[in-house]
Amino acid sequence: MAESLGRVDDVQSQWARVRARLRNEFGDAAYRSWLRNMTLQGVDAGRVRIAVPTRFLRDWVAAHYVDRIRALWNNENGHVAAVEILVGPSSAPAAEPAELPPRDTVEAVDEKDISAPLDPRFTFENFVVGKPNELAHAAARRVAEAQVGDARTVPFNPLFLYGGVGLGKTHLMHAIAWHIRTHDPKRKVIYLSAEKFMYQFIRALRFKDTMAFKEQFRSVDVLMIDDVHFISGKDTTQEEFFHTFNALVDQNRQIVISADKSPTDLEGMEERMRSRLGWGLVADIHPTTYELRLGILQAKAERSKLAVPPKVLEFLAHRITSNVRELEGALTRIYAHTQLVGREVTLESSQEVLHDLLRANDRRVTIDEIQKRVAEHYNIRLADMHSARRARAVARPRQVAMYLAKQLTPRSLPEIGRRFGGRDHTTVMHAIRKIEELRAIDAQLNDDVELLRRMLQG
Repeated sequence: MAESLGRVDDVQSQWARVRARLRNEFGDAAYRSWLRNMTLQGVDAGRVRIAVPTRFLRDWVAAHYVDRIRALWNNENGHVAAVEILVGPSSAPAAEPAELPPRDTVEAVDEKDISAPLDPRFTFENFVVGKPNELAHAAARRVAEAQVGDARTVPFNPLFLYGGVGLGKTHLMHAIAWHIRTHDPKRKVIYLSAEKFMYQFIRALRFKDTMAFKEQFRSVDVLMIDDVHFISGKDTTQEEFFHTFNALVDQNRQIVISADKSPTDLEGMEERMRSRLGWGLVADIHPTTYELRLGILQAKAERSKLAVPPKVLEFLAHRITSNVRELEGALTRIYAHTQLVGREVTLESSQEVLHDLLRANDRRVTIDEIQKRVAEHYNIRLADMHSARRARAVARPRQVAMYLAKQLTPRSLPEIGRRFGGRDHTTVMHAIRKIEELRAIDAQLNDDVELLRRMLQG
Protein backbone atom coordinates (compact mmCIF):
# COMPACT_ATOMS: atom_id res chain seq x y z
CA MET A 1 0.00 0.00 0.00
CA ALA A 2 1.31 3.42 -0.90
CA GLU A 3 2.30 5.61 2.03
CA SER A 4 2.24 9.08 0.53
CA LEU A 5 -0.54 10.18 2.88
CA GLY A 6 1.06 8.80 6.00
CA ARG A 7 2.48 5.60 7.47
CA VAL A 8 0.66 2.31 6.85
CA ASP A 9 -0.43 2.00 10.49
CA ASP A 10 -1.82 5.55 10.42
CA VAL A 11 -3.76 4.81 7.22
CA GLN A 12 -5.17 1.59 8.70
CA SER A 13 -6.25 3.47 11.83
CA GLN A 14 -7.92 6.09 9.66
CA TRP A 15 -9.70 3.37 7.68
CA ALA A 16 -10.88 1.70 10.90
CA ARG A 17 -12.36 4.99 12.12
CA VAL A 18 -14.05 5.61 8.76
CA ARG A 19 -15.65 2.15 8.90
CA ALA A 20 -16.79 2.73 12.47
CA ARG A 21 -18.42 6.02 11.54
CA LEU A 22 -20.14 4.42 8.53
CA ARG A 23 -21.65 1.73 10.73
CA ASN A 24 -22.72 4.26 13.36
CA GLU A 25 -24.37 6.52 10.78
CA PHE A 26 -26.10 3.94 8.58
CA GLY A 27 -26.86 1.23 11.12
CA ASP A 28 -25.88 -2.42 11.39
CA ALA A 29 -28.29 -3.70 8.74
CA ALA A 30 -27.10 -1.38 5.97
CA TYR A 31 -23.49 -1.82 7.05
CA ARG A 32 -23.67 -5.62 6.86
CA SER A 33 -25.52 -5.56 3.53
CA TRP A 34 -23.40 -3.05 1.62
CA LEU A 35 -20.25 -1.94 3.47
CA ARG A 36 -18.86 -4.83 5.52
CA ASN A 37 -17.00 -6.45 2.61
CA MET A 38 -15.05 -3.35 1.61
CA THR A 39 -11.26 -3.75 1.61
CA LEU A 40 -8.77 -0.89 1.51
CA GLN A 41 -6.53 -1.46 -1.51
CA GLY A 42 -4.39 1.63 -1.42
CA VAL A 43 -4.03 5.32 -0.63
CA ASP A 44 -1.91 7.38 -2.95
CA ALA A 45 -1.72 10.94 -4.31
CA GLY A 46 -4.91 12.00 -2.63
CA ARG A 47 -6.92 9.00 -3.91
CA VAL A 48 -8.30 6.18 -1.77
CA ARG A 49 -8.94 2.85 -3.54
CA ILE A 50 -11.52 0.52 -1.97
CA ALA A 51 -12.36 -2.95 -3.33
CA VAL A 52 -15.64 -4.84 -3.10
CA PRO A 53 -16.25 -8.40 -4.36
CA THR A 54 -18.89 -7.82 -7.08
CA ARG A 55 -19.74 -5.33 -9.79
CA PHE A 56 -23.25 -4.91 -8.41
CA LEU A 57 -21.86 -4.06 -4.97
CA ARG A 58 -19.38 -1.63 -6.54
CA ASP A 59 -22.15 0.19 -8.39
CA TRP A 60 -24.38 0.33 -5.31
CA VAL A 61 -21.68 1.68 -3.00
CA ALA A 62 -20.57 4.18 -5.65
CA ALA A 63 -24.15 5.40 -6.12
CA HIS A 64 -25.21 5.59 -2.48
CA TYR A 65 -22.21 5.81 -0.14
CA VAL A 66 -19.10 7.09 -1.91
CA ASP A 67 -19.69 10.78 -1.16
CA ARG A 68 -20.00 10.09 2.56
CA ILE A 69 -16.95 7.80 2.53
CA ARG A 70 -14.94 10.56 0.86
CA ALA A 71 -16.12 13.13 3.43
CA LEU A 72 -15.20 10.86 6.34
CA TRP A 73 -11.77 10.15 4.85
CA ASN A 74 -11.23 13.86 4.35
CA ASN A 75 -12.06 14.44 8.02
CA GLU A 76 -9.37 11.92 8.90
CA ASN A 77 -6.84 13.15 6.36
CA GLY A 78 -7.23 16.49 4.63
CA HIS A 79 -5.11 15.35 1.67
CA VAL A 80 -7.73 12.85 0.53
CA ALA A 81 -9.59 14.29 -2.46
CA ALA A 82 -11.17 11.24 -4.13
CA VAL A 83 -12.41 7.74 -3.36
CA GLU A 84 -12.51 5.03 -6.03
CA ILE A 85 -14.68 1.93 -5.61
CA LEU A 86 -13.45 -1.02 -7.67
CA VAL A 87 -14.03 -4.76 -8.00
CA GLY A 88 -11.29 -6.87 -6.49
CA PRO A 89 -10.33 -9.39 -3.84
CA SER A 90 -12.25 -8.60 -0.70
CA SER A 91 -12.93 -10.10 2.67
CA ALA A 92 -14.67 -8.97 5.81
CA PRO A 93 -12.35 -7.60 8.49
CA ALA A 94 -11.25 -10.00 11.17
CA ALA A 95 -12.58 -7.69 13.85
CA GLU A 96 -15.24 -5.04 13.57
CA PRO A 97 -14.01 -1.49 14.19
CA ALA A 98 -16.84 -0.49 16.53
CA GLU A 99 -14.60 0.20 19.48
CA LEU A 100 -12.44 2.68 17.58
CA PRO A 101 -13.97 6.17 18.06
CA PRO A 102 -13.86 8.73 15.27
CA ARG A 103 -11.19 11.37 15.69
CA ASP A 104 -13.53 14.22 16.58
CA THR A 105 -14.14 16.42 19.57
CA VAL A 106 -16.13 15.05 22.48
CA GLU A 107 -18.93 17.53 21.74
CA ALA A 108 -19.26 16.25 18.18
CA VAL A 109 -19.44 12.64 19.37
CA ASP A 110 -22.25 13.56 21.79
CA GLU A 111 -24.13 15.29 19.01
CA LYS A 112 -23.87 12.24 16.72
CA ASP A 113 -25.09 9.98 19.54
CA ILE A 114 -28.31 11.98 19.77
CA SER A 115 -28.81 12.66 16.08
CA ALA A 116 -30.30 10.09 13.78
CA PRO A 117 -28.09 8.95 10.86
CA LEU A 118 -28.26 11.10 7.75
CA ASP A 119 -28.93 9.46 4.40
CA PRO A 120 -26.10 10.43 1.99
CA ARG A 121 -28.56 10.47 -0.91
CA PHE A 122 -30.69 13.18 0.71
CA THR A 123 -28.83 16.33 -0.36
CA PHE A 124 -29.99 19.50 -2.08
CA GLU A 125 -28.14 18.39 -5.20
CA ASN A 126 -30.29 15.26 -5.38
CA PHE A 127 -33.60 17.02 -4.70
CA VAL A 128 -35.68 17.57 -7.82
CA VAL A 129 -37.63 20.83 -7.62
CA GLY A 130 -41.08 21.30 -9.11
CA LYS A 131 -44.13 23.42 -8.44
CA PRO A 132 -45.46 21.15 -5.63
CA ASN A 133 -42.27 21.55 -3.55
CA GLU A 134 -40.60 24.77 -4.71
CA LEU A 135 -41.54 26.85 -1.65
CA ALA A 136 -40.40 24.18 0.81
CA HIS A 137 -37.12 23.72 -1.10
CA ALA A 138 -36.39 27.46 -1.27
CA ALA A 139 -37.10 27.86 2.45
CA ALA A 140 -34.90 24.89 3.38
CA ARG A 141 -32.09 26.32 1.25
CA ARG A 142 -32.39 29.70 2.98
CA VAL A 143 -32.20 28.08 6.42
CA ALA A 144 -29.19 25.95 5.47
CA GLU A 145 -27.30 28.90 3.98
CA ALA A 146 -28.03 31.36 6.80
CA GLN A 147 -24.84 33.14 7.80
CA VAL A 148 -23.45 32.56 11.26
CA GLY A 149 -22.01 35.35 13.34
CA ASP A 150 -22.68 37.62 16.27
CA ALA A 151 -25.32 39.47 14.30
CA ARG A 152 -26.82 36.38 12.74
CA THR A 153 -30.49 36.54 11.85
CA VAL A 154 -32.68 33.46 11.54
CA PRO A 155 -34.73 33.80 8.31
CA PHE A 156 -37.91 32.25 9.76
CA ASN A 157 -38.25 30.35 12.98
CA PRO A 158 -39.46 27.70 12.98
CA LEU A 159 -39.52 26.37 9.44
CA PHE A 160 -42.48 23.98 9.44
CA LEU A 161 -42.66 21.50 6.54
CA TYR A 162 -45.78 19.40 6.08
CA GLY A 163 -47.22 17.04 3.51
CA GLY A 164 -48.11 13.41 2.84
CA VAL A 165 -45.88 10.37 3.13
CA GLY A 166 -42.94 10.15 0.74
CA LEU A 167 -43.16 13.67 -0.72
CA GLY A 168 -39.74 14.93 0.41
CA LYS A 169 -40.01 16.36 3.95
CA THR A 170 -37.29 14.11 5.37
CA HIS A 171 -35.12 14.60 2.28
CA LEU A 172 -35.13 18.38 2.81
CA MET A 173 -34.33 18.05 6.52
CA HIS A 174 -31.37 15.77 5.80
CA ALA A 175 -30.25 18.18 3.08
CA ILE A 176 -30.21 21.07 5.55
CA ALA A 177 -28.10 19.04 7.98
CA TRP A 178 -25.66 17.88 5.28
CA HIS A 179 -25.22 21.41 3.95
CA ILE A 180 -24.48 22.85 7.39
CA ARG A 181 -22.15 20.03 8.40
CA THR A 182 -20.26 20.37 5.12
CA HIS A 183 -20.04 24.16 4.87
CA ASP A 184 -20.09 25.20 8.52
CA PRO A 185 -19.08 22.17 10.64
CA LYS A 186 -18.69 24.25 13.80
CA ARG A 187 -22.45 24.71 14.01
CA LYS A 188 -24.04 22.07 16.20
CA VAL A 189 -26.92 20.36 14.40
CA ILE A 190 -29.26 17.76 15.89
CA TYR A 191 -31.70 15.90 13.65
CA LEU A 192 -34.02 13.25 15.07
CA SER A 193 -37.58 12.03 15.01
CA ALA A 194 -40.15 13.21 17.54
CA GLU A 195 -40.34 9.60 18.70
CA LYS A 196 -36.63 9.58 19.54
CA PHE A 197 -36.94 12.97 21.25
CA MET A 198 -39.63 11.46 23.47
CA TYR A 199 -37.49 8.38 24.11
CA GLN A 200 -34.50 10.52 25.13
CA PHE A 201 -36.71 12.59 27.45
CA ILE A 202 -38.29 9.53 29.11
CA ARG A 203 -34.83 8.02 29.55
CA ALA A 204 -33.64 11.24 31.23
CA LEU A 205 -36.62 11.13 33.58
CA ARG A 206 -35.95 7.50 34.41
CA PHE A 207 -32.30 8.09 35.25
CA LYS A 208 -33.00 11.45 36.92
CA ASP A 209 -30.80 13.20 34.39
CA THR A 210 -33.15 15.85 33.03
CA MET A 211 -30.65 18.69 33.47
CA ALA A 212 -28.22 16.98 31.08
CA PHE A 213 -31.07 16.41 28.63
CA LYS A 214 -32.06 20.09 28.72
CA GLU A 215 -28.46 21.22 28.26
CA GLN A 216 -27.98 18.81 25.39
CA PHE A 217 -30.95 20.04 23.39
CA ARG A 218 -30.87 23.71 24.32
CA SER A 219 -27.23 24.25 23.39
CA VAL A 220 -27.60 23.41 19.69
CA ASP A 221 -27.47 25.86 16.79
CA VAL A 222 -30.04 23.99 14.68
CA LEU A 223 -32.64 21.56 16.04
CA MET A 224 -34.62 19.49 13.53
CA ILE A 225 -37.53 17.32 14.66
CA ASP A 226 -39.12 14.98 12.10
CA ASP A 227 -42.74 13.78 12.35
CA VAL A 228 -43.69 16.07 15.23
CA HIS A 229 -47.27 14.77 15.04
CA PHE A 230 -45.97 11.71 16.91
CA ILE A 231 -46.05 13.61 20.22
CA SER A 232 -49.70 14.60 19.79
CA GLY A 233 -51.55 13.56 22.93
CA LYS A 234 -48.35 13.03 24.91
CA ASP A 235 -48.63 15.89 27.39
CA THR A 236 -45.36 15.52 29.32
CA THR A 237 -43.24 15.31 26.16
CA GLN A 238 -45.12 18.27 24.69
CA GLU A 239 -44.38 20.29 27.80
CA GLU A 240 -40.65 19.65 27.54
CA PHE A 241 -40.64 20.30 23.79
CA PHE A 242 -42.52 23.54 24.37
CA HIS A 243 -39.83 24.79 26.79
CA THR A 244 -37.00 23.60 24.53
CA PHE A 245 -38.65 25.40 21.61
CA ASN A 246 -38.95 28.67 23.55
CA ALA A 247 -35.39 28.48 24.87
CA LEU A 248 -33.93 28.02 21.39
CA VAL A 249 -36.06 30.75 19.80
CA ASP A 250 -35.07 33.16 22.60
CA GLN A 251 -31.40 32.46 21.75
CA ASN A 252 -32.04 32.97 18.03
CA ARG A 253 -31.32 29.32 17.28
CA GLN A 254 -32.93 27.72 14.24
CA ILE A 255 -35.71 25.12 14.53
CA VAL A 256 -36.98 22.98 11.64
CA ILE A 257 -40.09 20.82 12.09
CA SER A 258 -41.91 18.35 9.85
CA ALA A 259 -45.36 16.80 10.15
CA ASP A 260 -48.07 15.22 8.05
CA LYS A 261 -50.45 18.16 8.66
CA SER A 262 -50.24 21.92 9.15
CA PRO A 263 -49.87 23.18 12.76
CA THR A 264 -53.53 24.19 12.97
CA ASP A 265 -54.64 20.67 11.98
CA LEU A 266 -52.50 18.72 14.47
CA GLU A 267 -54.99 16.92 16.69
CA GLY A 268 -53.97 16.21 20.28
CA MET A 269 -51.50 19.12 20.30
CA GLU A 270 -51.90 21.86 22.89
CA GLU A 271 -53.16 25.17 21.54
CA ARG A 272 -50.04 27.03 22.72
CA MET A 273 -47.86 24.45 20.95
CA ARG A 274 -49.81 24.74 17.70
CA SER A 275 -49.45 28.51 17.96
CA ARG A 276 -45.66 28.27 18.44
CA LEU A 277 -45.26 25.87 15.52
CA GLY A 278 -47.03 28.33 13.22
CA TRP A 279 -44.86 31.31 14.25
CA GLY A 280 -42.43 31.11 11.36
CA LEU A 281 -42.90 29.84 7.82
CA VAL A 282 -45.31 26.97 7.18
CA ALA A 283 -44.54 25.31 3.83
CA ASP A 284 -46.80 22.67 2.31
CA ILE A 285 -45.36 20.00 0.01
CA HIS A 286 -48.13 19.07 -2.39
CA PRO A 287 -48.61 15.72 -4.15
CA THR A 288 -46.34 15.30 -7.16
CA THR A 289 -47.26 16.22 -10.70
CA TYR A 290 -46.45 14.04 -13.71
CA GLU A 291 -43.68 16.45 -14.73
CA LEU A 292 -42.07 16.33 -11.29
CA ARG A 293 -42.28 12.54 -11.13
CA LEU A 294 -40.62 12.27 -14.52
CA GLY A 295 -37.86 14.66 -13.45
CA ILE A 296 -37.24 12.64 -10.28
CA LEU A 297 -36.94 9.43 -12.28
CA GLN A 298 -34.59 11.01 -14.82
CA ALA A 299 -32.34 12.35 -12.06
CA LYS A 300 -32.22 9.02 -10.22
CA ALA A 301 -31.47 7.10 -13.40
CA GLU A 302 -28.63 9.51 -14.20
CA ARG A 303 -27.15 9.21 -10.68
CA SER A 304 -27.32 5.42 -10.87
CA LYS A 305 -25.78 5.45 -14.37
CA LEU A 306 -28.65 3.23 -15.50
CA ALA A 307 -29.65 3.45 -19.16
CA VAL A 308 -33.45 3.53 -19.03
CA PRO A 309 -35.44 4.16 -22.22
CA PRO A 310 -37.47 7.38 -22.01
CA LYS A 311 -40.71 5.48 -22.62
CA VAL A 312 -40.07 3.39 -19.48
CA LEU A 313 -39.55 6.50 -17.35
CA GLU A 314 -42.68 8.09 -18.82
CA PHE A 315 -44.65 4.90 -18.14
CA LEU A 316 -43.54 4.84 -14.48
CA ALA A 317 -44.29 8.55 -14.01
CA HIS A 318 -47.83 7.97 -15.28
CA ARG A 319 -48.54 4.77 -13.37
CA ILE A 320 -46.89 5.26 -9.96
CA THR A 321 -48.45 8.37 -8.48
CA SER A 322 -48.63 7.68 -4.74
CA ASN A 323 -45.35 9.19 -3.54
CA VAL A 324 -41.69 9.77 -4.38
CA ARG A 325 -40.46 6.96 -2.13
CA GLU A 326 -42.49 4.38 -4.04
CA LEU A 327 -41.47 5.90 -7.35
CA GLU A 328 -37.74 5.74 -6.58
CA GLY A 329 -38.17 2.26 -5.13
CA ALA A 330 -39.56 1.11 -8.47
CA LEU A 331 -36.47 2.33 -10.30
CA THR A 332 -34.20 0.70 -7.69
CA ARG A 333 -35.94 -2.63 -8.32
CA ILE A 334 -35.42 -2.26 -12.06
CA TYR A 335 -31.76 -1.38 -11.43
CA ALA A 336 -31.18 -4.38 -9.15
CA HIS A 337 -32.93 -6.75 -11.57
CA THR A 338 -30.81 -5.50 -14.46
CA GLN A 339 -27.56 -5.93 -12.52
CA LEU A 340 -28.39 -9.35 -11.07
CA VAL A 341 -30.07 -10.94 -14.09
CA GLY A 342 -28.31 -9.00 -16.83
CA ARG A 343 -31.43 -8.25 -18.86
CA GLU A 344 -31.85 -5.07 -20.86
CA VAL A 345 -34.34 -2.56 -19.48
CA THR A 346 -37.47 -2.56 -21.62
CA LEU A 347 -41.09 -1.59 -21.04
CA GLU A 348 -42.03 -5.29 -20.95
CA SER A 349 -39.31 -6.27 -18.45
CA SER A 350 -40.18 -3.29 -16.23
CA GLN A 351 -43.85 -4.29 -16.18
CA GLU A 352 -42.83 -7.82 -15.26
CA VAL A 353 -40.53 -6.73 -12.41
CA LEU A 354 -43.03 -4.23 -11.00
CA HIS A 355 -46.24 -6.21 -11.54
CA ASP A 356 -47.28 -6.10 -7.87
CA LEU A 357 -46.52 -2.37 -7.51
CA LEU A 358 -48.36 -1.51 -10.70
CA ARG A 359 -51.34 -3.61 -9.65
CA ALA A 360 -51.49 -1.77 -6.31
CA ASN A 361 -51.41 1.59 -8.09
CA ASP A 362 -54.22 0.43 -10.37
CA ARG A 363 -56.41 0.32 -7.29
CA ARG A 364 -56.06 4.06 -6.75
CA VAL A 365 -59.00 6.41 -6.56
CA THR A 366 -60.99 7.10 -9.74
CA ILE A 367 -62.73 10.30 -10.78
CA ASP A 368 -66.07 8.47 -10.85
CA GLU A 369 -65.59 7.41 -7.23
CA ILE A 370 -64.63 10.97 -6.23
CA GLN A 371 -67.71 12.44 -7.90
CA LYS A 372 -69.99 9.87 -6.22
CA ARG A 373 -68.51 10.44 -2.73
CA VAL A 374 -68.60 14.24 -2.98
CA ALA A 375 -72.18 14.24 -4.30
CA GLU A 376 -73.28 12.01 -1.40
CA HIS A 377 -71.44 14.15 1.15
CA TYR A 378 -73.03 17.41 -0.03
CA ASN A 379 -76.40 15.79 -0.78
CA ILE A 380 -76.53 16.80 -4.44
CA ARG A 381 -77.30 14.73 -7.54
CA LEU A 382 -74.41 12.93 -9.23
CA ALA A 383 -75.61 14.51 -12.49
CA ASP A 384 -74.78 17.94 -11.02
CA MET A 385 -71.08 17.07 -11.34
CA HIS A 386 -71.52 17.25 -15.11
CA SER A 387 -74.27 19.88 -15.38
CA ALA A 388 -73.95 23.55 -16.27
CA ARG A 389 -75.66 24.71 -13.05
CA ARG A 390 -73.76 27.50 -11.32
CA ALA A 391 -75.65 27.77 -8.05
CA ARG A 392 -73.19 27.84 -5.17
CA ALA A 393 -74.76 24.77 -3.55
CA VAL A 394 -73.73 22.83 -6.65
CA ALA A 395 -70.67 24.72 -7.90
CA ARG A 396 -68.70 24.47 -4.65
CA PRO A 397 -69.02 20.67 -4.30
CA ARG A 398 -68.09 20.37 -7.99
CA GLN A 399 -64.93 22.41 -7.31
CA VAL A 400 -64.11 20.19 -4.33
CA ALA A 401 -64.44 17.13 -6.56
CA MET A 402 -62.15 18.68 -9.19
CA TYR A 403 -59.61 19.53 -6.49
CA LEU A 404 -59.67 15.96 -5.13
CA ALA A 405 -59.43 14.55 -8.66
CA LYS A 406 -56.19 16.47 -9.15
CA GLN A 407 -54.84 15.50 -5.73
CA LEU A 408 -55.74 11.81 -5.78
CA THR A 409 -55.51 10.74 -9.43
CA PRO A 410 -52.81 11.00 -12.10
CA ARG A 411 -55.25 12.55 -14.58
CA SER A 412 -54.30 15.74 -16.43
CA LEU A 413 -56.26 18.97 -16.10
CA PRO A 414 -57.86 18.66 -19.57
CA GLU A 415 -58.88 15.06 -18.81
CA ILE A 416 -60.42 16.09 -15.48
CA GLY A 417 -62.31 18.89 -17.24
CA ARG A 418 -63.72 16.44 -19.76
CA ARG A 419 -64.97 14.21 -16.94
CA PHE A 420 -66.86 17.17 -15.43
CA GLY A 421 -69.19 17.89 -18.31
CA GLY A 422 -66.57 18.79 -20.90
CA ARG A 423 -65.19 21.80 -19.03
CA ASP A 424 -62.02 23.59 -20.10
CA HIS A 425 -58.78 22.92 -18.21
CA THR A 426 -58.72 26.57 -17.05
CA THR A 427 -61.98 25.92 -15.20
CA VAL A 428 -60.29 23.04 -13.37
CA MET A 429 -57.29 25.24 -12.54
CA HIS A 430 -59.61 27.91 -11.13
CA ALA A 431 -61.42 25.29 -9.01
CA ILE A 432 -58.14 23.95 -7.58
CA ARG A 433 -56.88 27.43 -6.70
CA LYS A 434 -60.23 28.37 -5.17
CA ILE A 435 -60.37 25.31 -2.91
CA GLU A 436 -56.74 25.80 -1.86
CA GLU A 437 -57.54 29.39 -0.86
CA LEU A 438 -60.72 28.42 0.97
CA ARG A 439 -59.01 25.60 2.90
CA ALA A 440 -56.75 28.19 4.51
CA ILE A 441 -59.61 30.36 5.78
CA ASP A 442 -62.72 28.13 5.94
CA ALA A 443 -62.32 25.51 8.68
CA GLN A 444 -65.54 23.70 7.78
CA LEU A 445 -64.61 23.30 4.13
CA ASN A 446 -61.09 22.21 5.09
CA ASP A 447 -62.58 19.54 7.37
CA ASP A 448 -64.91 18.41 4.58
CA VAL A 449 -62.04 18.05 2.10
CA GLU A 450 -59.88 16.19 4.60
CA LEU A 451 -62.71 13.83 5.52
CA LEU A 452 -63.45 13.08 1.86
CA ARG A 453 -59.78 12.51 1.12
CA ARG A 454 -59.48 10.01 3.97
CA MET A 455 -62.65 8.16 2.94
CA LEU A 456 -61.48 7.92 -0.66
CA GLN A 457 -57.95 6.77 0.18
CA GLY A 458 -59.08 4.46 2.98
